Amino acid sequence: MMIKEMIVVEGKDDTAAIRRAVEADTIETGGSAIGQAVLKRIALAQQRRGVIIFTDPDHAGERIRKIVAAKVPGCKHAFITQEQAAYKGDIGVENATPETIRQALQSLRTEYNAAVSQLTMEDLIAAGLIVHPDAAARRLTVGNALGIGYCNGKQFYKRCAMFQISREEFEAALEHLN
Repeated sequence: MMIKEMIVVEGKDDTAAIRRAVEADTIETGGSAIGQAVLKRIALAQQRRGVIIFTDPDHAGERIRKIVAAKVPGCKHAFITQEQAAYKGDIGVENATPETIRQALQSLRTEYNAAVSQLTMEDLIAAGLIVHPDAAARRLTVGNALGIGYCNGKQFYKRCAMFQISREEFEAALEHLN
């Protein structure tokens, strides 16, 4: 499987894992302190080939994803779950199997920043995804089912709009809670 777009990852181990799974070029951010030079390279890659952001499913990875997406609009996003990225207490793309990586790259989500959400905050409240004792765990389950990863309630709502999650997709993902 060959990937046309440049894949943004956090480090060398992530690059090695991607290359075990697919034929692709990567840009390594070198961690969460992304420099201007790296952001310029990512912007150039977006103009020429397109960009897929594929960061770890943890706080640092989400921070990197947010920074890159804000500075380089129109990126595609690949997500894996924490379970798929875990190995001996470590969470990272480098721990994912080649099959998991290929699956994530086949289930890309594309940003649409001018998006109007098809869902409301009331929908999230009614589903127990916010203002609920188990809201975080419920968002994790639904976020993984939707392929948008885990995030807080406000960010979950934003991602549903940004990735144009339909009411039907949302309702189907809620069935994973049962």
